[in-house]
Amino acid sequence: MTGTEAKPLAGRRVVVTRAPEQAGELIRQLEEFGAVVLLLPAVTFADPQDAELLDGAIRSLDTFHWLLFTSQNAVKFFAKRRRILGALPRDAAAASSQPLVAAVGPATAEVAVKEGFRVEYVARQFRGVLLAEELGPRLAGKRVLLPRSNLAGADLPAALRAHGAEVVDVVAYHTGVPESYDHSVADSIRRGEVDVISFLSPSAVHLLAEEVGPETLRRHSGQVVLAAIGPVTAAAIREAGLPVEIEPREA
Repeated sequence: MTGTEAKPLAGRRVVVTRAPEQAGELIRQLEEFGAVVLLLPAVTFADPQDAELLDGAIRSLDTFHWLLFTSQNAVKFFAKRRRILGALPRDAAAASSQPLVAAVGPATAEVAVKEGFRVEYVARQFRGVLLAEELGPRLAGKRVLLPRSNLAGADLPAALRAHGAEVVDVVAYHTGVPESYDHSVADSIRRGEVDVISFLSPSAVHLLAEEVGPETLRRHSGQVVLAAIGPVTAAAIREAGLPVEIEPREA
């Protein structure tokens, strides 16, 4: 796209509810299409406050049959911790003893491959709980490692256990609230002076609704487009009584 061509998002004010280091590619693409990006990180991601269970799972990774990744953050923090512990497979024999890897969505699978994992299965539907349904009989009697956020729900572990899996659910990363943020962006949302708000996690939906008030978002829903990164985030937006106008096909 050249500077003389009309850009589809020229002048549009787009709120990104994640820190730049977590949404660099999204920000780059939005700006390339002419958008004015307003940063309002609604959540932060960090190493788990207590990594004992995660470390134990990584050190005994060869005792698991499946390793399930439900988000790109789960992959990144798990891989980071594995490197810190020096627990990477040292030879072909060690690599062959690693568990099968399943990912929710092609985007998560792509990150897993980049981190050196061999992905056996990619969920056709981009919701973690449906991954259990898709794997179904392959889970019976199998030991499954599930590294996730500290805020992850109980639906997926329950669904895996319903299919006969022995589930080890560990915190791979901590989702929290930023210590500070740009109040001017929140004020712009309250006044309806933005065009799009992009939500990259259910936590971002909940925290932004708390900050500006769900009634404010509902009042401006006719003029402010709400975008979700995937179906789980879209569901959180709808549960808040708000419409979702943009939802990609990949998680």
